Amino acid sequence: MSGGPQSRNQAGLSSALLIVGAVLLFMGTLLHPMHEDPNDALAAFGEYAADPNWLFSHMAQLAGVSAMVAGMLLIIGRLSQGPARGAALLTIVFGAASLAAASALQAVDGIALKAMVDAWAAAEEAAKPSLFNAALAVRQIEVGFAAVSAMLLGLTVLLACVALHQARRCPVWLSLLGGAGAVGVLIGGFATAATGFSGAAMAANMPGSLVLLIWVVLLAVIDFKRKPVEA
Repeated sequence: MSGGPQSRNQAGLSSALLIVGAVLLFMGTLLHPMHEDPNDALAAFGEYAADPNWLFSHMAQLAGVSAMVAGMLLIIGRLSQGPARGAALLTIVFGAASLAAASALQAVDGIALKAMVDAWAAAEEAAKPSLFNAALAVRQIEVGFAAVSAMLLGLTVLLACVALHQARRCPVWLSLLGGAGAVGVLIGGFATAATGFSGAAMAANMPGSLVLLIWVVLLAVIDFKRKPVEA
């Protein structure tokens, strides 16, 4: 089946999703309060309770991740009938799992945790210790989802890079760039699971995430510029 306007439309949609997703994720992360040490719950909760943009920033992050993964899976889906079929199908499976984990993460972090820290901040002194412990319990659930979400996203991008390389749909350097970012996010996920939102976890996850944002934009541009090919 030859490519044509339909292939170009699909490329336009996937590229638009990738770029819009990258912008939304960047904006959401930029608006997230980050002055206090996230591993210092007392200081971090006070900062979170005072943040008026909390819900917007976290929903922007969720929308950004969702759009980026959807755009990537649209590209990978076109490879599911060729030599990259195995890696493409695995990418789709792990991509769906990473979207589910990201949604669960923002349900806990973007909604539940904010409700708990607001209740703690507004409570009378006698009620603060119990509410703080309750918020801390929600925080630990967030840590778990953050770790799993990062690991799943890292594996998804690694598999996508393998599929793209096998199908010769992008330059080798772009696959290597995406793989490097994915490994950083993957290591950050493991570090988060072991140490929470520690400096070590952030040192791996933040650069890895930045590299993935760059990779996503470059992938969008290259995929859009490709000539329609036979499916």
